[in-house]
Amino acid sequence: MQKVPEVLNNVASPTILPTGTTRNAQDGLHHLLDAGGQRRLQIVQEDPDAKALVAIVPLDQESFARLDAIYRLLAQLNGRAIPTDKRLTRQKRLRARRMLQAYDGRMAGASQREIAEVVFRLPRVSRDEWQSAPERFAVMALLRDARKMVDGGYRALLRSRSVRR
Repeated sequence: MQKVPEVLNNVASPTILPTGTTRNAQDGLHHLLDAGGQRRLQIVQEDPDAKALVAIVPLDQESFARLDAIYRLLAQLNGRAIPTDKRLTRQKRLRARRMLQAYDGRMAGASQREIAEVVFRLPRVSRDEWQSAPERFAVMALLRDARKMVDGGYRALLRSRSVRR
């Protein structure tokens, strides 16, 4: 787990961002910006006297995702439209939401059939219909994948689509 730097003071200083606040900590200045839509941007500036920021990008499998993030940051800093994050498609967001709903339902003691009724908005079906319903198999897959996600697979969500392990 990464150690959170101790804040040396809570005095807001001028920030390099268009708006926001800056906090001084042991490891440098932390520029904070509420980017809207439940997004928050934090930039750590190790040398407070530096006139320009520098992005260091490790050249590994995640480099493309990091470069995309830097591009979105530059758009934000220069007042341009922020490109959408392409790592999660609409379909993947919907599936992740359904996985969490299914997992939460299972942890609360719901049956697979009850989960399907909520997640897929199904009317109550007979036992025989349920046995061959495609939603039954979809719920089983959601629960299987949700378990993987909870066991650390969530990290794969934010990897670049071209780099899946």
